Amino acid sequence: MDNASSVKEFILLGLSENQGLQKIYSVLFLAFYLITVAGNLLIVVTVISSQGLNSPMYFFLCSLSFVDICYSSTTAPKMIAGLLGGSKSISFVGCMAQLFGFHFFGCAEIFLLTAMAYDRYVAICRPLHYAALMSGRTCGLMVLGSWLGAFFHSTLQLLLTICLPFCGPNKINHYFCDVHPLLRLACADTRAVGAAEVVNGGLITLSAFAILVSSYVVILVSLKGQTAAGWHKALSTCGSHITVVILFFGPCTFIYIRPSSNLAEDKAVAVFYSIITPMLNPLIYTLRNQEVKSAMRKLWSRKVGSQNAKVQHHSHVSKRSEKIEHLWL
Repeated sequence: MDNASSVKEFILLGLSENQGLQKIYSVLFLAFYLITVAGNLLIVVTVISSQGLNSPMYFFLCSLSFVDICYSSTTAPKMIAGLLGGSKSISFVGCMAQLFGFHFFGCAEIFLLTAMAYDRYVAICRPLHYAALMSGRTCGLMVLGSWLGAFFHSTLQLLLTICLPFCGPNKINHYFCDVHPLLRLACADTRAVGAAEVVNGGLITLSAFAILVSSYVVILVSLKGQTAAGWHKALSTCGSHITVVILFFGPCTFIYIRPSSNLAEDKAVAVFYSIITPMLNPLIYTLRNQEVKSAMRKLWSRKVGSQNAKVQHHSHVSKRSEKIEHLWL
């Protein structure tokens, strides 16, 4: 920390220094961020408000949507502010907080996706034991374990980075504070720290990905001999989850299981898992899920009905007031 005190703030260079591109990016990513927050918040409200969506799958989906809101909010607002002409500087403490938050929520998403894969495995391969294996207590412990695992991962990433000496250059060639671009600015040999960062991030990513792939291989093998209707039902149940896993784990694996050699490449790939995937998750899960769409329609009908009832009540009260006033006159 004493060594790091010589650098009080960093400058985020962003995605591009071209003014024209910055204006286009600002509009585009502002729209992406608003869709992400609105879409994921809608899923959270729908699952919490609907009694029919009380299965473990929707409990995990609600948790995932909450994580996506927090995950995108660690990077997108600062990036959009910089693109709109705001300050591109970030304090040293703010930079470390952003790094911690990004890895915390990103790792929580990895663990939640793994828990969702296990849920689908039990639902398809062991349906008779589903209620016992996926009880409310078990699901709660799995989500708690996801948060705790993410906390340990992000704390290690933070400690490895914050102990480095930053004594000179302070321009980060990225749109948020991450490990690889910060290693480039350290005034020390960072090969050992870089290797530790890769092992830490890569081990979690590859382990989770191996578990996910194994679970879906087992699911496909278990479907051998099933009817076409059985295949269709299983694939429709797992299709959304597989799509999200590919979109999230593909770019993450590319970034975190190898030493960074090209930051321009890293920035472009990071856009997918930090901004685009959290935006697509609500669309993927709702467009393919009739229960969620039905619950949303009921929620909307209830809201409209409640508003109409309020209008009718106010109209009735107004008419009674007019009658009373007329009698007094």
